[in-house]
Amino acid sequence: MMQKIVSEIGGIGIYGVVSVCLFFAVFSAAMLLAFLQKKTYLDSMSVLPLESGERRPEVKGRTRDE
Repeated sequence: MMQKIVSEIGGIGIYGVVSVCLFFAVFSAAMLLAFLQKKTYLDSMSVLPLESGERRPEVKGRTRDE
């Protein structure tokens, strides 16, 4: 039944193309933002879940544990 309804809709093929293009654009933007992050920011974010809530001083973008 669903196949009959979908086949009767004219121009439905463009929705597939638009959705793939939209997915590719969002995925590309996410990858671009991930690759453009600064290493010091990523290093500070990587240890964030392990901190006990105390703020540790950073020296030139590095934590005390390094």
